[in-house]
Amino acid sequence: MIEGAAMQPVISLRNLRKSFGALEVLKGISLDAHKGDVIAILGSSGSGKSTMLRCINMLEIPTAGEVVVTGESVKLKKQGDGLAIADRRQIDGIRARAAMVFQSFNLWSHMTILENLVEAPIHVQRRPRAECIAEAMALLEKVGIADKRDAYPAHLSGGQQQRAAIARALAMHPQVMLFDEPTSALDPERVGEVLAVMRALANEGRTMLLVTHEIAFARDVATRVVFLHEGLIEEDGPADEVFRNPKSERFRKFISNTQHR
Repeated sequence: MIEGAAMQPVISLRNLRKSFGALEVLKGISLDAHKGDVIAILGSSGSGKSTMLRCINMLEIPTAGEVVVTGESVKLKKQGDGLAIADRRQIDGIRARAAMVFQSFNLWSHMTILENLVEAPIHVQRRPRAECIAEAMALLEKVGIADKRDAYPAHLSGGQQQRAAIARALAMHPQVMLFDEPTSALDPERVGEVLAVMRALANEGRTMLLVTHEIAFARDVATRVVFLHEGLIEEDGPADEVFRNPKSERFRKFISNTQHR
């Protein structure tokens, strides 16, 4: 492999901006994520964390700036005062490579858990059905819910649904996993089972960007922490370093306030 290709970021954001009307939520975010990075994105509500994540796979269209996924710059075109998707097929490919896990699970309620996992690999990636089913079963085993393959989402607990959502994202063979507060909708007793799956994925060397309020998890599992404040990166560095010796007074207060809740 060419050395430059090996060092190429999996995700690269350049001066990313996003406004909703007069409200500028992202004010110029630049960030690189490399293969094997587990980046915890922290910040208070309204700091722009989820918006930044959703801009990566174009669930939100940036107002300005550039998003590069696995070396491919997302094609955007001018539309009115902002930007719009220029190539819908490209976005489908990028969403497969940068798979999102949402806080609200987003499973298809009319499909069984197994059907949820195989739908996109079969119909979007055109992979053989038997291969997709075999892989889906292995993934359900991996996240601990193989016995729920024929159940519908409504019959699963929140923690089980979120583990199914993680398995569904993995079924697309993504190069990076995007987690948008994956435990925030769960009952406290279900949080641990989802974090355990995420910890196992991190231990496998998977590239992950996760918006989370789980400070202890970020401290233990993340390789890097990015702290957002009012749409800008306030602190960014190796997890052990920024937690031990934060440069930002705001981040220091954020950690202190979170730990004392």
